[in-house]
Amino acid sequence: MLIGFAGCANDTNQTHEETSSSNYGQVTTQSSEITASGSLEAQEPAQTSQESGEVIINEQVLVDENGIKITATGFDEGGIFGPGIKLLIENNTDTDLTVQARNASVNGYMIDTSISAEVVAGKKANDTIDFMESDLETCGITTLADFEFSFHIFSTDDWQEYLDTPIVQVKNASVDSYNYEYDDTGTLLYEGEGIRIISKGMAEEGSFLGPNLKLFIENLSQQGITVQARDVSVNGFMVDTSLSAEVLPNKRANTELTLIESDLEENGIAAVNEIELSFHIFESESWNDIIDTEKITITF
Repeated sequence: MLIGFAGCANDTNQTHEETSSSNYGQVTTQSSEITASGSLEAQEPAQTSQESGEVIINEQVLVDENGIKITATGFDEGGIFGPGIKLLIENNTDTDLTVQARNASVNGYMIDTSISAEVVAGKKANDTIDFMESDLETCGITTLADFEFSFHIFSTDDWQEYLDTPIVQVKNASVDSYNYEYDDTGTLLYEGEGIRIISKGMAEEGSFLGPNLKLFIENLSQQGITVQARDVSVNGFMVDTSLSAEVLPNKRANTELTLIESDLEENGIAAVNEIELSFHIFESESWNDIIDTEKITITF
């Protein structure tokens, strides 16, 4: 796989050409900002002091404000979508409320969740936050060391926001220690502003929308970011895509850029030989722009 950069992320008076090759292909840059090798060394799998994979969640109060009390009561390894944390939700207000989860991560990787618990005024409910098994598998997570998430609570009747909580952390009591390491092998596409985007190649199987380019995103900046793709072409033809990845500070995400199958078919594209794109990165909360990268060309 060959990666070509049309220019640097920021203007600079000095440029240099850097080329490296490996099993992931050749990387050539004309930028002094992107200095890391396009091929990154594999990291050792994370090691823990526990090998059994057992998860113990001690009972703990996660939220207790504005008439809402949410308590973690245990762990459910057999959820519909994946393993989950059991919750007792107490609605001591006079408003019917719905509780959802946001900003979830496991072991430092952003993970999708499933919960939407409706609790009538003055009542209680038992429910579970499921962490998507497919996301855990993609991230190579076999030991669940810690979970982080926030709650988004709103009025069930009119969807008016009631409470957005700070992020809470729930630790697996069976894990004494955990070495947080991440698989960042692949080809470096962008590095700057405390952010890295790495290509891990085309997925063997696409989604129902079309084929997927696998991406690893690392956010070591001080704010949550959203990464999108712009001006995407495949084999020289403009195509629509799907990518909008939110990554919290000091978190990582494995995500995918989906190439819309119908556009590929309309342009007679049977095989993806080249992708050209740029990344639009902005602050998730304020929507302030962080960077619009120069065009990047990926040749397979």
